[in-house]
Amino acid sequence: MRGAIQVDGDTREEILDGSAELVRNVLDRNGLSADDIISIVFTATPDLTAEFPAYAARLLGLTDVPLLCASEIPVPGALPRTLRLLAHVETDRSRAELRHVYLRGAALLRTDLPQ
Repeated sequence: MRGAIQVDGDTREEILDGSAELVRNVLDRNGLSADDIISIVFTATPDLTAEFPAYAARLLGLTDVPLLCASEIPVPGALPRTLRLLAHVETDRSRAELRHVYLRGAALLRTDLPQ
């Protein structure tokens, strides 16, 4: 599953709060628990460096889930201050039933999806 959130600034608090909000929404909207998660890859735009987004997932209790952080490529005109995730999950749901989550300003990235 995919998801993204735009945060207000490059502070530890903004990155942790935004990452936690994103992870909680992905889990809640898809009826998933920590046991359903195989791994999560987080990315941050190059203007976000104050904290690792994956640390927020650890604080939420995802302590035995493999997590990875990476930097998005700096594409001119890309949405700034954006955290993204790609979650690999175990579920009986079809791809069409999964709900990708785009929050705050990141909703502009996927106007084709219901919010």
